[in-house]
Amino acid sequence: MNLGQLTEAGLEFFSDYLVRARLGEAVSVPRHLLSDPNYSTVLSDDIMVDAGYSFRSRFDCAAYLHDALAEAPPEMERNVGMWAWLSLLYFDQVCPTGKDGGRKVGERARYIPAPNAFQRFYRHLLLGPYFVYRAHKDDPSVAGAVLATPVNAPGDLVEQLASRQELVSNAAAMGVATKLYVDSKGSLKRGAGGKGPGSARRLVDVLNQFDLTYDLYAMPSDELLALLPKEFDRFLTSARSTSRASAQAHA
Repeated sequence: MNLGQLTEAGLEFFSDYLVRARLGEAVSVPRHLLSDPNYSTVLSDDIMVDAGYSFRSRFDCAAYLHDALAEAPPEMERNVGMWAWLSLLYFDQVCPTGKDGGRKVGERARYIPAPNAFQRFYRHLLLGPYFVYRAHKDDPSVAGAVLATPVNAPGDLVEQLASRQELVSNAAAMGVATKLYVDSKGSLKRGAGGKGPGSARRLVDVLNQFDLTYDLYAMPSDELLALLPKEFDRFLTSARSTSRASAQAHA
């Protein structure tokens, strides 16, 4: 279908639905907003989106939207009504029903973006992964650590890394996180979240310390990886040795 956007009235209606659903009221998803001219408008006759597309992960979601919006003008990327419309279009994926038939509706920012506050802006379940993918479009695989999870359940790793703009936009930092926490199948390794040694929270602390001494944007990820304390060894051993050898060779 043609790409659309919710009007102010549509945003208000959708927002009201989210509040009521989050409070546990038995209210139906207002899908009529997608095509009702009182609540939405067609944004482009040239851009089509597949309402039936199933996102396998945040990475797949980001790749699909990046391709679908390739011809969109830059200002569309900050269009709150468009991203809210897309959230409603894919609502069964961003807020699926549970075994009891109910939905666990999260905070408003997960479905309607808050563009003026980055630490909430990245939480939008479609726009967040899209922007990460776009930031690393030359090699989006480096951001696998924050794109590996399901669309509706970003997880603690995303909370720790993607909420920090200076890290999530840094290819070396994202490359290190991906090498540490993503396995050969593209899934997150156990223990990557949480607060323990070698966890993503610890990685953020270490990278912030490194940033006082090193130019993280200029460092290859292998060199940065080789500097990490031994607490990270449980996530990476053989590849770490290779990284250290590579760093020494270029010293």
